[in-house]
Amino acid sequence: MSPVPAARIRATGVGSWPGRSTREAVRTVRDLLVDGEGVGIPYLPETPGRGPGADMVGRAAGLLVDLHVDLQPSGWRVVDRPGHDAGRTAALLREDLDELAEAYDGYVGPLAVQVCGPWTLAATLELTRGERVLTDPGAVADLTASLAEGVAVHVRDVRRLVPGAEVTVRLDEPGLPAVLEGSLPTASGYGRVRAVDPQRALGGLREVLAAHDGPTVVHCCHPQAPVPLLRATGAGALSLDLTAAGPARWESVAATLDGGTGIHAGVLASDGSTTDTAAVALLVDGLSRAGLALDTVPGLVVTPTCGLAGLTPEGARGVHRAALDTARRLLEEVGP
Repeated sequence: MSPVPAARIRATGVGSWPGRSTREAVRTVRDLLVDGEGVGIPYLPETPGRGPGADMVGRAAGLLVDLHVDLQPSGWRVVDRPGHDAGRTAALLREDLDELAEAYDGYVGPLAVQVCGPWTLAATLELTRGERVLTDPGAVADLTASLAEGVAVHVRDVRRLVPGAEVTVRLDEPGLPAVLEGSLPTASGYGRVRAVDPQRALGGLREVLAAHDGPTVVHCCHPQAPVPLLRATGAGALSLDLTAAGPARWESVAATLDGGTGIHAGVLASDGSTTDTAAVALLVDGLSRAGLALDTVPGLVVTPTCGLAGLTPEGARGVHRAALDTARRLLEEVGP
């Protein structure tokens, strides 16, 4: 199968898919985003409806090398040796990869995989004593190194199973703003975990991104996503929620594009309420207010704001169709 030339403006999804069937999720995303026009960017969806280990954090924990996790009543916890939960997580990931290999047999082109980023992971995983991994700098360093190695192994597996894929790694960091502002509660609930220095946060992100030798994206759907810090990671693109962006956020988007970093523009609400007409207007108006003409913007990808696990499968398909329609309408405005 020959690759389809990429369109100037593209569309993709972000993260999770509703339901409990990996096969249905993988094949639906393929059928929607391998569109023959070079507009869609397919990805390996997460299906958290399958239960623990298929969620964003459990899935990333299962990628860790030489670090083991177990599911406790309070959440995922680092343990000394792998147990039943680690085995379940590994089995779920194998199922994902088996379905990916079958669905994309002979495929040539872009293919994205997403992984929970090191800071959201450190803020969510617990140490054996019940505190967040984030409270222990040494544990954070070990976790970051382990995740970086796990990402490299994961990409090798995807490339082996889909040899024609140009793999993009997307780090998902919804918890990063809370890590930076020191708003996460301690295990007792009476205090707050100390804020992480931005330079330390930057170093951790760079370490994991450096594990991949291909395209990279950092996703943060939080309204206070630290765009300058994310831009400094060297990621190829930033994936942001722009549905409620004010002038300052659009100026930051402009600075990102001017610096050569692409934007995955989250202009479709993940509840399925945004039409392609509204998404086009939002994006064109926002770029215009930031002093950018649509036909001068490189690396623009239309996306939902976040994952779609809260929708029905038909609702998720509708959001993806709206993203594709938005990208096509923008391409018509740009012209050949």
